Amino acid sequence: MCYEDSDVVAFLDIQPVNAGHLLVVPRAHHESLQDIPHALAMHLFEIAMELAPVVKQVGGADGLNVVVNSGAAAGQDVFHYHVHVIPRRAGDGFDIPLPFPGSGMPDRTVLDANAARIISALRDPMAIRKRSERRSTVTDRRAPSSNT
Repeated sequence: MCYEDSDVVAFLDIQPVNAGHLLVVPRAHHESLQDIPHALAMHLFEIAMELAPVVKQVGGADGLNVVVNSGAAAGQDVFHYHVHVIPRRAGDGFDIPLPFPGSGMPDRTVLDANAARIISALRDPMAIRKRSERRSTVTDRRAPSSNT
């Protein structure tokens, strides 16, 4: 265990990419990014950001990946939401290639059409209400109760 408070724990991954690879995990069960309350997700990322430079320093890393796999199609194989903090070294063999070699460059009209769909969905009154409810159902989690 590297960190814990009343809502979050952080511990080393049992199959690390590199030494120091850790997981930041909510104590309460939430399956995916779509399920976790907004304030709790923000708290997990605050803890990940606090731990990241320490993991990088202790692991002697050149860089970091902070990764969330949400849903089986995205590579999630443990269905309890968590954030990976992965120390990286040049030539370590791990890769999340972006741009993805299999993706093409879409026509500008396709990009514009997809942007318009996203903007429209963001403005949908029912979606706005749902997002607002999700953000207001959880208390402020910014102050951890204990730190180890």
